[in-house]
Amino acid sequence: MEFRSLIRNFVAIMEKILRVHHVNDYARYIGAPELHPLVSVIHYDELEHCRHSLNNYDVYALFIGDEELEDLSYGQLQYVLHRHALMCVAPGQIGGKTDMGEEIHTKGWALLFDTELLRKTELGRRMADYHFFSYSTSEALLMTQEQRQSIVTLLDAIRKELLRGEDIHTLRIVTSQIEQVLELVARYYALQLSTTATSANSDLLPRFEQLLRAYYDNGLQRQHGLPTVKYCAQQLFLSPNYFGDLIRELTGDSATSHIRRFVMQRAQQLLMSGATISETAERLGFDYPQHFTRQFKKHFGVTPSNFLRK
Repeated sequence: MEFRSLIRNFVAIMEKILRVHHVNDYARYIGAPELHPLVSVIHYDELEHCRHSLNNYDVYALFIGDEELEDLSYGQLQYVLHRHALMCVAPGQIGGKTDMGEEIHTKGWALLFDTELLRKTELGRRMADYHFFSYSTSEALLMTQEQRQSIVTLLDAIRKELLRGEDIHTLRIVTSQIEQVLELVARYYALQLSTTATSANSDLLPRFEQLLRAYYDNGLQRQHGLPTVKYCAQQLFLSPNYFGDLIRELTGDSATSHIRRFVMQRAQQLLMSGATISETAERLGFDYPQHFTRQFKKHFGVTPSNFLRK
């Protein structure tokens, strides 16, 4: 009976999720003007009737909140979006708040753009560089009033360009403006990461190291293999990309490289203590000794067998 109740609740939630397959699916839902099939700029302050929505995105989107919003969700997480915070979502993500039927009066801006806009463009080829699209919403960009205004000015310029009526230049201009927005977000996130890395997360590296030691002390490598960035980030309550960017800010190197160095140092200790190459590979979580040998040579410049002969 309890299982059936869970299924009914799951189905009810799924029925309330808005599928944002195209940018105007969301604009239409909240009563915002439909400016273009591939790009939507929304100024929430101007909307008369607006409702919450829990969205499943097939498009890219950026949201600027000009008030504090509580009980929002991002995947399995609940969060509070603070004033002047900017959050980003990418295709395949779910976020927002379930529509309970009430009208709301919210403030802020949104920019949604379709993946089709990026096809065969330089911006499309560079989208993977914008890691913030896969940050969790608890890692939203907290902006100053000046930073917020610089982005809003561009959003307003995009909206005005779309309202002019489309010609052969429109999408190139709009794509360039969107790129400027993303570059500003990247700049402001870099500043936030720098501040975060040197203050609240100043103990991140020791916790990272302790986590890796505990991983092997508890024998998790026997079940899960080598430790991953995703595992470490989850244990530290961070999204993988945000965690990786913090580690790079702190050390100048990637989290993957940090894990690899830890594993190789442990390999060196095991070999020096008398473990065979096969035993070392197994105890570290490598699937095959050959894989371990390649990684060891790449890191130390010699094979494990040559290392043992010295």
